[in-house]
Amino acid sequence: MAALHILIADDHPLFRSALHQALSRGLEEEAQLAEAESIAQLEERLNERSDWDLVLLDLNMPGARGFSGLVLLRGQFPHVPVVMISAQEEAAVVQRAREFGASGFIPKSSSLEAIQQAVRAVLDGEVYWPEVTDTAPALSAEARAASEGLASLTPQQFRVLSMVCEGLLNKQIAYELNVSEATIKAHVTAIFRKLNVRTRTQAALLLQQLEQVEG
Repeated sequence: MAALHILIADDHPLFRSALHQALSRGLEEEAQLAEAESIAQLEERLNERSDWDLVLLDLNMPGARGFSGLVLLRGQFPHVPVVMISAQEEAAVVQRAREFGASGFIPKSSSLEAIQQAVRAVLDGEVYWPEVTDTAPALSAEARAASEGLASLTPQQFRVLSMVCEGLLNKQIAYELNVSEATIKAHVTAIFRKLNVRTRTQAALLLQQLEQVEG
């Protein structure tokens, strides 16, 4: 039986270690586990091979804004199932993870047994969602449009957009990414087209849609 390839993406070393322990001991198959502590590192890992079986993704990762990391992964690597992990366990957060394309959600307060059960379910082609006592309003049309637009961005365009939203100028972004300012201008033009916006402020507001759990 071929080994499973699972990617743990979380910026907290202790929690990565806990997940590593849970998966090393709790799966019948041999599992080869890799780790990433930022969205940029996660992309590098995903591009290293094409046969990842699962990504465990922390909601709040460096390089991502709210659910933007999940949306980016679903757009760029649609064949890889993603299970969200978060200390935010409200019904709205769980529902947003589902609406943005996750295959499951694991609260960080879960026991090792619950984590193992969730991972096993998704590896078997199922989904795993914790029980929630309340419901959240449906995703707004604006947030859905933001999700679809962001999912169409390339990883480099997503990095440029994040820097635009931080207020960096094109020449500053070019310096940070070690490319020409003309290349950044081309990226910004493509981003605006894909997101159907005309200004940097509009692009930033669209990205902020994914930071909010409310509809």
